[in-house]
Amino acid sequence: MKVRFIKLFTWCLFGCLALPELAQAAAAKVSNVVIVADTRKFTGWEAWWTNLYNESHLYFALLTMALIPTIGVIFGVFADFLMGFIGIDLKSREIADH
Repeated sequence: MKVRFIKLFTWCLFGCLALPELAQAAAAKVSNVVIVADTRKFTGWEAWWTNLYNESHLYFALLTMALIPTIGVIFGVFADFLMGFIGIDLKSREIADH
């Protein structure tokens, strides 16, 4: 029983290692895919953003990773200000036991 399990495990491991190679061999027959964004209808910052995506995916990714936390902090501070303005105090916490 142990020998059968080892053989089954070996064949499964071989299959997991061989399947990506088969997929790459099949993909070599098709032409390369180019990923671009259509910029014809955009103006201003939207056109700049899509052109940045088309020119360099690395710069686009780095700028996106820098902007998302920054915008999150700005929205968080604004939400905190707005909730404080309408009377919701998030700075002091009082636990209400019922």
